[in-house]
Amino acid sequence: MTHSNRPAHEVQPEALLHVQHSMIDGLSQLAAYFGFPKVVGQLYGALLLSGRPLCLDDLVEQLDISKANVSMNIRTLENLGMVRQVWVKGGGGRRKYYEAETDFWEIIANILKGRELRDVDRAIDVMQNNIQQLEQFRTTYTGETPEALEQAELYIHRITEMKALFQFAQLLIGSVLARVDADGSAEMPAFTEVK
Repeated sequence: MTHSNRPAHEVQPEALLHVQHSMIDGLSQLAAYFGFPKVVGQLYGALLLSGRPLCLDDLVEQLDISKANVSMNIRTLENLGMVRQVWVKGGGGRRKYYEAETDFWEIIANILKGRELRDVDRAIDVMQNNIQQLEQFRTTYTGETPEALEQAELYIHRITEMKALFQFAQLLIGSVLARVDADGSAEMPAFTEVK
């Protein structure tokens, strides 16, 4: 893919700058909510709202953060499949240019395949093992206190309920991944604005 190299900062109307800053801030808050550094959201927002690929220097200037911080976190975005490196005609030597992935289903699938699905699977395994241990305890307990059996029953009941929730999450994640795999690149559903 080729792109022309234009100046990093063209003069923009105040309304556009306001929206740009608002979106970058919102995406930084969203990144933090999901356990990533805020700069990950800022970088993705800057690339998403750019009409052209940006190099690390462009991102440093636009976001007023260190080049080391940009470099480290751009790799995180690449690993998540949220940005990709592109070639820019006349881009100047060794500079690397990046653009945002705009297929949001693909981004969701990459994130779910990577971290969340493994974490959900691991949590279900831990809960299943705990339930089995509790059931074994319940059948072999010969102690004097009935409270221990009541406590084991409570644990089994609550862990089983939590396991069902995680299995539901596993089903939802699997459905999203199946949709992306079936379509290759699923279309985002259309939403109607409510007034």
